[in-house]
Amino acid sequence: MTLQVEQAAAAGPAAGVATGSAAAQRSPAARWPRLDALAYGADYNPEQWPEEVWAEDVALMHEAGVNLISLGIFSWALLEPEPGRFEFGWLDRVLGLLHEAGIAVDLATPTASTPAWFLAQYPHVRPVTSEGVVLGGSARQTYCPHAPEYRAASRQIAEQLAMRYAAHPAVVMWHVHNEYGSPTAECYCPVSAAAFRDWLRARYGSLDALNAAWTTSFWGQQYSAWEQIDAPRRAPMADVNPTHRLDFQRFTSESLLELYTAERDVIRAHTTAAGRAEVPITTNLQLINCKSLDFWAWSAQTDVAANDHYLSAERPDNHIELALCADFTRSVGGGGPWLLMEHSTSAVSWQPRNLAKRPGEMRRNSLAHVARGADGALFFQWRASRGGGEKFHSAMVPHGGTGSRIWREVVGLGADLAALRPVQCSTTVAEAALLWDWESWWALGHTFRPSVDLDFKERQLAYYEALWRAHVSADFAHPSADLSRYRMVVVPQMYLCREEWAENLRQYVRGGGTLVVSYFSGIVDEDDSVYLGGYPGALRDLLGVLVEEFLPLRADWTVRLAGQLEEPYPGTATVWAEDIELRGAEAVLTYADGPAEGKPAVTRHAFGNGHAWYVSTRPDAETLREILRLAAADADVTFDTETPDTLELVRRKASDETSYLFAINHGQQEAAVAASGVDMLTGEAFIGSVHIPAGSVRVVREA
Repeated sequence: MTLQVEQAAAAGPAAGVATGSAAAQRSPAARWPRLDALAYGADYNPEQWPEEVWAEDVALMHEAGVNLISLGIFSWALLEPEPGRFEFGWLDRVLGLLHEAGIAVDLATPTASTPAWFLAQYPHVRPVTSEGVVLGGSARQTYCPHAPEYRAASRQIAEQLAMRYAAHPAVVMWHVHNEYGSPTAECYCPVSAAAFRDWLRARYGSLDALNAAWTTSFWGQQYSAWEQIDAPRRAPMADVNPTHRLDFQRFTSESLLELYTAERDVIRAHTTAAGRAEVPITTNLQLINCKSLDFWAWSAQTDVAANDHYLSAERPDNHIELALCADFTRSVGGGGPWLLMEHSTSAVSWQPRNLAKRPGEMRRNSLAHVARGADGALFFQWRASRGGGEKFHSAMVPHGGTGSRIWREVVGLGADLAALRPVQCSTTVAEAALLWDWESWWALGHTFRPSVDLDFKERQLAYYEALWRAHVSADFAHPSADLSRYRMVVVPQMYLCREEWAENLRQYVRGGGTLVVSYFSGIVDEDDSVYLGGYPGALRDLLGVLVEEFLPLRADWTVRLAGQLEEPYPGTATVWAEDIELRGAEAVLTYADGPAEGKPAVTRHAFGNGHAWYVSTRPDAETLREILRLAAADADVTFDTETPDTLELVRRKASDETSYLFAINHGQQEAAVAASGVDMLTGEAFIGSVHIPAGSVRVVREA
């Protein structure tokens, strides 16, 4: 194929330049985009508007305080209008306008949206569902991630962009693709099935090892040739072999990561050749809202942790889920600065009921992310679209224009972020951590579990909310991580538990840590095979209990608890109970009725220098809070139930020990917190007590 390319604006890479990420060789500070303030901006799609609008856009960006724009995310069809013919003139002009105005660019590869000509030329590249349905176009992520044609084309457009713009001074970061795994992750076409077989050969080495791991002796599923293995398509039963399914989920996550690293490495080669190897490369993820990808594995491959977050509009306490996502992104980023790559100024367009944000809500949302470690807040998108699938999605410049409340709040937020410039590179410090693992989430979601009410994410949110309402700052961690810096570690759900993870938890508690484990954890190994000898499997000795039988509860069944808590606790529980025998632990709460009446419900086990707590049921929210309060006392973690739980309190600390207190009032009444210092947003000084008006935010540089 002959390439017809416009004259490149920058020289290509020198011959012999090696590809591959140099992320491990660069310090976190070197990987952050070179900005002299907190990042503020949006996805910018100038191709949706006449060129005469572009100058107005840049002027309005100045007015709003915008300093970073994500550009080119869905522009593949414009950049390569025909196979091998590239047109960069319009992008040159946009970059020139932005650079002249002092606005930096996060330049994207447009590979999430394949051109119509590509799908017409390669119709077999369309993804296939587990039911065998071939998905159509006229949307984004219409491709099989294993198709060699897509892989070659995505690398080619990435290389053309990198050749042209690696040296462009406006480009301070590269943005690969868009939201991997959403909406398309798995593909069940023949090409994907063949790639899966190659992955299995590399993982197991032999069919004997695979047959043993998959327990294919059950239902007579033994394989005698690799070619007999297919993708886990829809089968007559409700689900296929669970380990077959689990491995396909692992394979999918790794396959999409290969797509990212292939584009990243092409870009890195050209930025290195241009003398700009320090320019970071990342991709925008959806973290806890994307089940398809194991983001702990992805985190090692991105230079900047970047998340897209959209509120669940109808959830009354959605600001708590927001905080969880922010804490998770910080944790995936290793505790350093991270970027909120997308959120909304008001309503989104794809939920059942897209509720508009009320006055002040967008400000609280944005500053809550900053409080939890974000060094920037960007939106989707800059200017609300007139047409297309997301035309009713809010934007920085709404359909109503600059006379609107949204625009006034956008300008106000820009001023707030400018005032918060000193918090750059400060960190949010947590005393507690919650463990989160994608393999366990995947495995728990398969069919034929003891109860349909076993829900990985629901338990994570429940335990996180209890800590949030008690003003306990928390990180998230992988089960294999070094946990020694945390006073308390919570395991809301870890159905799948590798033996090395269990040993990591033993070492943590032996060393003096406090561990809290919820029910149906430690049950199976990495092959989804049950640990024999009684539940909770790999964690029996650590928790000091033996469970002979699970006792799941009917949907309408509530059981009472009894024990050491003061009235009105200990309260009630639902969903789950267990027939527990103490093996060294002590009972803190017992079942007062139900199938486990008289048996322990919550236990505490002295193990080494620490304590391991086990919660064998789903207690009501107030009772869960009291259980965690007792565990926090073991851990010497302050569990504040006196300060209103509508007041979000987070501290960021700078390297010089300067402390910044973010106080966000989500309530309808004024609130106060004991602190002294100056509000960086208003200049007000406080001695002893800081008052936060209803719905407002203060960021106090503490004395």
